[in-house]
Amino acid sequence: MHEMGIILHLAKSLEEEAKAQQIEKILRVTLQVGEVSGIMTDYFTDCWNYFRKRHPVLETAELELETIPAVTFCGNCEKTYPTVQYGRECPYCHSGETWLLKGNECIIKEIEVE
Repeated sequence: MHEMGIILHLAKSLEEEAKAQQIEKILRVTLQVGEVSGIMTDYFTDCWNYFRKRHPVLETAELELETIPAVTFCGNCEKTYPTVQYGRECPYCHSGETWLLKGNECIIKEIEVE
């Protein structure tokens, strides 16, 4: 249920930026969401639709989500691989000495304004 907290933080950040840039209305927000971020995109969108109505600058703003594929690096063989498909064990050398390179983030990519 961290989606609600992320939306609250996002709305606050967007309102602050709109005020700083003297923007009256945001039309669209594009977010990049990591494949293994744990964000449930359907619930995230529902939270957005609820909270945007309480922020005049965001009231009509649409939310567009893009997925960032998760990629893991193997410290043993120094190769990368798709995290979701193979998990924590490297598919090349079967080492567990791996770490996530990307796919856990949530980034504001673009804000379209009036």
